[in-house]
Amino acid sequence: MQQQVAGAVSMSILGMFNHSDVFMKALIIALLLASVWSWAIIIEKWRIFKRIRIRSNTFERQFWSAGSLEVLYNDLNGKPKDPLSAIFLAAMKEWKRSMRVRKEGSFKGVNLQERIEKVMQITIEREVEKLNNRLIFLASTGSVAPLAGLFGTVWGIMSSFQAIGITKNTNISAVAPGVAEALLTTAVGLIAAIPAVVAYNKFANDIERFTNKMETFAGELDAIISRQIENVAEEKEQ
Repeated sequence: MQQQVAGAVSMSILGMFNHSDVFMKALIIALLLASVWSWAIIIEKWRIFKRIRIRSNTFERQFWSAGSLEVLYNDLNGKPKDPLSAIFLAAMKEWKRSMRVRKEGSFKGVNLQERIEKVMQITIEREVEKLNNRLIFLASTGSVAPLAGLFGTVWGIMSSFQAIGITKNTNISAVAPGVAEALLTTAVGLIAAIPAVVAYNKFANDIERFTNKMETFAGELDAIISRQIENVAEEKEQ
């Protein structure tokens, strides 16, 4: 009876971990840490993306309902709360900077529009880079963790066969614990990899959709500003 209890304990996850060698323990701990860090990134990104969606929708409503670009610019007070407002502020700052140049008699509408388009594109790239921050770890975990787990399994099976060769004992009860310990790393590797892959694909899709949204907004804002530039240029000619 005592032997059965001891065997049951040794075949538990904790028992297999304790019975494994130093390399296997280090590999399992590393995979578990990667899993914990992946979940921390997933939770953080989920909160960030949710906040961005809410604030972007709010800003869009403000943008289309605002009486003028100047009013909205003053309301924001130079503090962007989401990527769309960051694009708007970047364009408006360039616009205002050029208006100061206009007073000095050197206003050039074509160059201004090109500068505004460039500023908005740079802002989009910067915002996309922020959204992509730390996603590389999820991608790396999703691709490396299963391979690391498989490597641990191969290592464990090799150790088991070496033990069999030394003891000359091929009984299934003697072989099973070593094989189970070897397969433990594959299981831990999959536990770390599956959520990371699912989350990465989800966030990557969200980033792609939001990038399209930013580019669409930048195009709409560019059209509005171009009309403003034409009006200013006509006033200048008069």
